[in-house]
Amino acid sequence: MKILKRRGWLAAAAVLVAVSAVLTTVGCGGANAPAKATAAKAGGLGQLTGLLPRNHLTEESALQVDLSHETVRLPLYPGTANGQKVWYILLDASDAGLAHDLGVNYAPKLANIAISDPAAVQTVTLGSPTPQQNPFGPAVVNFAGAPDFSPTRIATPGPNGFPLAKFQPGAVAGPGYSPFIKLAGSDVVYNAPIVATGDGPFDVTHHTNTADRVLRIHIAGPSQPGQFAESWVDMLFVKGFDAGQPIVYLSTDAGQPLTAVLERSTYVPALNNASFNGGDDFLGSARERLFGFINGQTGAANPNAQGFVHLVKDGFASSDASAGNTAMIDALRNGGDLLNVFGDFPTLTDPRHADAYSPLWDAQLGLWTPKAVSAGLNTRQIDENQVFNLAATRPDLLTGVNLATGQPAPYGSVGVDINRGAVIGYTASAPTANLAPPAPNSQFPPR
Repeated sequence: MKILKRRGWLAAAAVLVAVSAVLTTVGCGGANAPAKATAAKAGGLGQLTGLLPRNHLTEESALQVDLSHETVRLPLYPGTANGQKVWYILLDASDAGLAHDLGVNYAPKLANIAISDPAAVQTVTLGSPTPQQNPFGPAVVNFAGAPDFSPTRIATPGPNGFPLAKFQPGAVAGPGYSPFIKLAGSDVVYNAPIVATGDGPFDVTHHTNTADRVLRIHIAGPSQPGQFAESWVDMLFVKGFDAGQPIVYLSTDAGQPLTAVLERSTYVPALNNASFNGGDDFLGSARERLFGFINGQTGAANPNAQGFVHLVKDGFASSDASAGNTAMIDALRNGGDLLNVFGDFPTLTDPRHADAYSPLWDAQLGLWTPKAVSAGLNTRQIDENQVFNLAATRPDLLTGVNLATGQPAPYGSVGVDINRGAVIGYTASAPTANLAPPAPNSQFPPR
């Protein structure tokens, strides 16, 4: 086991202690909460088994989404980093034409990601093979850096599940690494996380040379004449909501160690300063908002379960992700994820909001008050505007949280950013519009 030491983790541990003290007082409710909180009228998870229909995909390059096994199969591309073989996936692009051509999500905000944080984007070079070397297929991308997948991921539950008693990311960015890349000579930004290193065999159980969400890898052999043999990777996806509809997405990287642990993602410190905290829909922002909840309800069969405590108690957060861990797969398939609420999404009817999608998420974390918990009102949230409206009009029920103290705070950005990788698709109807208009003076973009 390799235990990492990083400055700043002591501060993160202090945050856990502070939040723990608050949760001891506030609680989270759960399956035994008042009856009115256990009958959700909305918030179902949509299709739970079989393959997701292709007309439900936003990530059109996905080869399949297997809902029975909680995986998305994506093309896997070759690269190098410091003389080592690496393998990456391609998820988003800042240019509409190139995004469409590659079958990835269009995310124009990515063009802003290096503002005030040049390290958030790495410049890469592209190989130039001869026709004999490459009759048809991708050129090798030469990365400036890569993740180190060798650390052991640790997520030891605390007395109440969350905060964690002990934690350590299972993957850490090496020098020069960011999942966001620009090809030398181009200004287009791509979301291209490295998910495996080396030539195999690949460890998809304890993830010593793969990302923590990698469950299977297939490396294709040489293509036959006139054919193309494609490599691919199966990755554990995440469930959430947007505009009242259930969605699936990937989480690949995070700018903080605790977030990386909870998300089963790579810790990339360079992302922590990406443009910019609280900046959704303002000039120069690369981020989109995501809404999480510290102390939503818990219980594997509770239709109102949601949030950090729920993930640790009901979602096997302390276990390694593997295809053989069927108990974990079933728990997540039935709602054991964080079930965060997203802001803008590619299928929204209003182009302004569809094009405001970004894979870099600025977390707004909600803390339910003792009043909300005792009354069973800390129910599953599924719509951005409804969260805004609660925070703006009912601070007696929902507040923000001060991560330095764990105490209630004004609602808004908490300085936690996550590369959710990409939205993959939706499992019921496409998100098209929010379920409620924004309340006056809420944190809905004021334009």
